Amino acid sequence: MALKLYQFAISHYCEKIRWALEYKGLNYETVNLLPGQHVKTIRKLTGQASSVPVLEHDGQVVQGSAAILDYLDQAFPEHSLTPEDPDLREQALACERRLDEEAGPAIRCYSYHHFLQRPKIVVPMLAAGTPFYNRILLSLAFSRVDEVMRQWMKINEKTSEKSRQVMEDLLTELAAIYAERPFLVGNQFTRADLTAAALFAPMFQPAQYPVPWPKPARIPKDIKTWLDQWQPQIRALEKVYSDNRRPD
Repeated sequence: MALKLYQFAISHYCEKIRWALEYKGLNYETVNLLPGQHVKTIRKLTGQASSVPVLEHDGQVVQGSAAILDYLDQAFPEHSLTPEDPDLREQALACERRLDEEAGPAIRCYSYHHFLQRPKIVVPMLAAGTPFYNRILLSLAFSRVDEVMRQWMKINEKTSEKSRQVMEDLLTELAAIYAERPFLVGNQFTRADLTAAALFAPMFQPAQYPVPWPKPARIPKDIKTWLDQWQPQIRALEKVYSDNRRPD
């Protein structure tokens, strides 16, 4: 059975898995879901919470980016993303776990707080890869979409500012490490590097990411100012991405 990835195109956790699949040279099919409407599909697949990404392969259903990376390294060990050395393995897993728990939610909260105020920009990104009429549906129901997303992810002015500080602390730490060595753990590219660059990818808008990124003039002013200020640190992660992400 082919590898099938159930995803939101916009999700940076899903970008982790797209990247991992392509890094391993694996063919896969994407099933692009619309936020909100995805719940029934994912619960039917997993019987659990409706989070993405979800990978389906040979009768196996695996949910969550870290669990999927585990599965891919077990099922397709070539180009492993997990170090064999036990100490390095634990370091890589701990780094990934921290980034998943801290960077991922912070980037999402900060970005959505500002982009949800620009429905004409965010709707095409939320609906990317799905039928064209979903843009219309999202646009018509956007006030409710905004309300539900802010409630679900606890997005407001206060949490956005806290998220910005988390991002800055992590960027400072990551850039300092990459200034000293090419990889976060050991002497090879691992799931730690992949996670760091994938989760921060929306901050440098790579071409491989399957969403219609807004042109610089349409990026919310607060985010644009922040991006300009933090370019040196962001470029360190952009280099990791460009050095290790295969082109589409």
